[in-house]
Amino acid sequence: MSDFRLCRTSFFLIIFLLSFYSHSSDTSELIQNPHARSLISLNGKWNRIIDPYENGYYNHRYEAHTNGYFKNRKPQTPSELVEYNFETAKKIDVPGDWNSQEEQLFLYEGTLWYHKRFELNKQQNKRYLLHFGAANYHAIVYVNGEKVGEHEGGFTPFQFDITHVAKNRENFVVVKVDNSRKRDQIPTVNTDWWNYGGLTRSVSVIEVPESYLSDYHLALNSTTGAIEGSLKLSNAQKDGKVSLIIPELHIEKTIKVKANGETKFSINAKPELWRPENPKRYKVILSFNGETIEDAIGFRTIEVKGTEILLNGEPVFLRGISIHEESPFGAGRAWTEADGRTLLTWAKELGCNFVRLAHYPHNEMMLKIADEMGFMVWSEIPVYWTVMFEDQAVYAKAQQQLTEMISRDKNRASIVMWSVANETPVSDARISFLSRLIEKARELDSNRLITAAMDTQSNAKNGKLIDDPLAKYVDIIGINSYCGWYSDAPANCANLRWNSHYEKPIIMSEMGAGALAGLHGEKNEIWTEEYQSDVYKHNIEMMKNMPTLRGVTPWILKDFRSPRRPLDDIQDFWNRKGLLSETGQRKQAWYVLRDFYRSIAQQDQR
Repeated sequence: MSDFRLCRTSFFLIIFLLSFYSHSSDTSELIQNPHARSLISLNGKWNRIIDPYENGYYNHRYEAHTNGYFKNRKPQTPSELVEYNFETAKKIDVPGDWNSQEEQLFLYEGTLWYHKRFELNKQQNKRYLLHFGAANYHAIVYVNGEKVGEHEGGFTPFQFDITHVAKNRENFVVVKVDNSRKRDQIPTVNTDWWNYGGLTRSVSVIEVPESYLSDYHLALNSTTGAIEGSLKLSNAQKDGKVSLIIPELHIEKTIKVKANGETKFSINAKPELWRPENPKRYKVILSFNGETIEDAIGFRTIEVKGTEILLNGEPVFLRGISIHEESPFGAGRAWTEADGRTLLTWAKELGCNFVRLAHYPHNEMMLKIADEMGFMVWSEIPVYWTVMFEDQAVYAKAQQQLTEMISRDKNRASIVMWSVANETPVSDARISFLSRLIEKARELDSNRLITAAMDTQSNAKNGKLIDDPLAKYVDIIGINSYCGWYSDAPANCANLRWNSHYEKPIIMSEMGAGALAGLHGEKNEIWTEEYQSDVYKHNIEMMKNMPTLRGVTPWILKDFRSPRRPLDDIQDFWNRKGLLSETGQRKQAWYVLRDFYRSIAQQDQR
């Protein structure tokens, strides 16, 4: 039996082979716009083995097999290990979470092993990058029996250079994915969304030249009006020349890039500006070393002046809605283009020009559709609730996720603000942690605003006082407040007054109430559509009296899975605060918010 046959047949024989490889392939920086490159999709059916005790990774003494457990031992035969035979294992769809694919995995948290064979027509002078859109939460990746790397974080992309381990023709990849919740993770153990595990976004092998254009960024300078950008080469042995063409703007430019370095450039141009009413994008063509990459990029400016948010220099009110990355019709991670178009079409029908993609970076396709459809976007990392702010290792995880989010999406005109946190408790450690993240975000991207959602307002005479010290560091203050649901009666919300220590624009980043679609009654009966509608009516009256309010993203577009919601006749593991049911049925509050947004849009047009 060949080595390849041994590896692909027996789970433990893969681990056995690992002890004979002393090095891993180099990890590589995230490649910009991977789907515009030459690639082999690994999407489809993968073999899967459920491993709650991680028996495939540790022996009975909790020693990692990869640390030499099999050294000087005779490998076991496939017949002795049939319970870890990938060839007889069930299959699972990738992309996709395991919880919504198999009933026995609905509540599963732990390790699941993925296995897939693929063919590669390996070429000389080419490099091969194994790219993952996301894996929740911790992934260890092996190719042909060799560990190529690992990644932590459930919502951002990662990749490994597998050029030296990949073979011509037959190859196999094994991925250990563990979605166990742990205190020192980002997010931490306690969230209000379903912990969907698995390879939740696309997987592919990307073929690039030996030296390739790994990163690029183009944006409009709000001061000079010029298009400014940067380019970066990987594996370059000498200076290179990158061709940049924007046909519609009659731009053709050759840009010199230093070997293994980054070059910045500026081009005088007068592009038509991207805005929700006319989301203009330009075809951008970049060529280097035989590879040509196309992108569609919009140019716009976003800034804050006093208490105003200015898009292209004009004040704008953000008519928004919060969205979870969940299937439009039911449960499970949303990842397809159809999923994204459905969710954003619903937002458009609601009258939105803005969406808050909560509480983590959504898939890349969602942002490209937002670019196309004309949505401004709030994008955030899952620094959520009670993160361990004193732990420097936890900070490093948060900064990594922030960096990966910004690196992936910095060319998307739709994103107007990065969020560094949601509903975090006040403390000195938290301020130190989040202010460092804000500083890092501004270092990585000076073309967008910074925000955070806060639920830490103080009670004051006749209402609430915004006095959270975190507000000092952000450009826009996000407020989460559930008047009429978690506090007070709906009728009392209209007269609630808000004051702030800070002369900054405010977004009501969360408000709302729960309702079971189709359940009707009096407006004072909790869980009815009438109650939810009444909460919206009184909160809208409250928001009309907030002089520095510049946006709203109520919670939430549609009902979504949450283990915090008890199994009963109402919630049944669903958070019912959606304006739509889990199957897309509109509740009464949908129309209340839609009418409010129509009135704002009409005022803006005058």
